[in-house]
Amino acid sequence: MDPDVSLMAHCLPTGGLTQEQVQVEISAEYNRQVLLSHEQKIAAIWQQRKQEKPWLFNGAKFRIHSAQLEGRGLLLLRLGLTCYKDYLGTNWAPEARLLQERGVADFGDSQAYLAEPLGVGAMLHTADDCFVFLRRSERVAEAAAQVDIPGGHAEPKAAVKGIPEDSIQVQHLSGELVVQEIFSSILGEIRDEVNVPLENLSRPLLLGIARNHRSAGRPSAEFYVRCKLTSEEVRQRYLIGGVEAHESTSISFVKREEVLKLEEDAESWRELCPSAKGAVKLYTLVRPSRAS
Repeated sequence: MDPDVSLMAHCLPTGGLTQEQVQVEISAEYNRQVLLSHEQKIAAIWQQRKQEKPWLFNGAKFRIHSAQLEGRGLLLLRLGLTCYKDYLGTNWAPEARLLQERGVADFGDSQAYLAEPLGVGAMLHTADDCFVFLRRSERVAEAAAQVDIPGGHAEPKAAVKGIPEDSIQVQHLSGELVVQEIFSSILGEIRDEVNVPLENLSRPLLLGIARNHRSAGRPSAEFYVRCKLTSEEVRQRYLIGGVEAHESTSISFVKREEVLKLEEDAESWRELCPSAKGAVKLYTLVRPSRAS
């Protein structure tokens, strides 16, 4: 078992869940618990990170509390709000393990004091049966120079209009709009990172949610997305560059049959960052015999 990653939830091997099969309950009850003795450390970590990488910016994120597979093939996500600063100051803090132990002691929940922002990632499948992987740049805040899949975060500011980002509260959000943003955000990340136009992408299917244990179990929703372009056409689009081209330095393609055996290739597996490992694991569980 790879210690870098675990699965928080995964769909049945029926191909994945559509947007209509996912529901969100959003509430302030699902926000991070505040540990007053750690708040100054969060601020100090943020200042240090900003000095090291001045281009970092804070922003609102969705915080996952729990995920529950229900009858009729539905997935219920319980979400609150958090921010990127709190993520770096809790999930990535040197004291993250101590925060987890304190969470268990105080709430019976190891993640209670952690920001837990919900990431998104895509197993992007080309017309010639390859999957897309990106080498992350040195400019990114985590997993620099490692191999990843296209991805990022769903953004609360995209689910509400006319409200300053630092003023967004859970009462401004509806579950339906949050689900819509989670599913549309992964398409936006593919467009911005790989430079593939949206009209060349299928509707996303949710494979499940994986946890990254290098960042104290940070969760990411992993999707399957089919692309109408071949790998060479995708490569040419990538070389032109999208609006987030600075986040990666190169693109590579792996045939589907090789992806299904990727965990057996120790050298290639070590190259992957945990979010990519989680996505590959989920794909092999949920779509093992599906070529499209």
